[in-house]
Amino acid sequence: MRRITPDNAAAFIRANTALTRPPHVPEIALHLADEAHDLWQRTEEELAAIGLPPPFWAFAWAGGQGLSRYILDHPETVRGKTVLDFATGSGLVAIAAMKAGAKHVLAADIDPFSAPACALNMAANDVQFETTQDDLTGATGKWDVVFAGDVFYDRAMADTLVPWFERLSEAGATVIVGDPGRSYLPREHLAELASYIVPVTRALEDAEVKRTTVWQFA
Repeated sequence: MRRITPDNAAAFIRANTALTRPPHVPEIALHLADEAHDLWQRTEEELAAIGLPPPFWAFAWAGGQGLSRYILDHPETVRGKTVLDFATGSGLVAIAAMKAGAKHVLAADIDPFSAPACALNMAANDVQFETTQDDLTGATGKWDVVFAGDVFYDRAMADTLVPWFERLSEAGATVIVGDPGRSYLPREHLAELASYIVPVTRALEDAEVKRTTVWQFA
């Protein structure tokens, strides 16, 4: 694949995924990778060699499943509110927010495959939300609620996100994260809202289930 465009990305997604319901949120259908498919067993270096970023958008990660379950079970969290789904990937959390009655959802992800994947997943779930490929880290916006799933996977990312989430919280936004125990989760800043046992992809997580916690920034 040469230059990634919405059209060729959508064609690639259709050819290499199947419409699937994540086990912890069966109310939602997503175009997800079949973990047995050869492409998803390749290393990041191999994917880069053919011009593809690692397909994070193609899996329902534990943090996103936990967040989505929480949203669907507690629709008052988003009902009538403006929402940012940061690092949206497949759009799972954004879809859950729309199903729960959010007024407006912006799903942000710098991966060029994310927005086309979100478009296909919107159609599969009969919802509509806005997408952007802009890096919104550090941005200020009139969001009532900010969601972020599985974002504390390295120190540099955590060091960037924690002060931003603090500023958003101080400005009045409710910042909620979903995390299955990533190494750089800033627990000292968080209050637990819910905990779930979430089925995950063994090839990615080296486990069949992950205890996933939904936290709110204090």
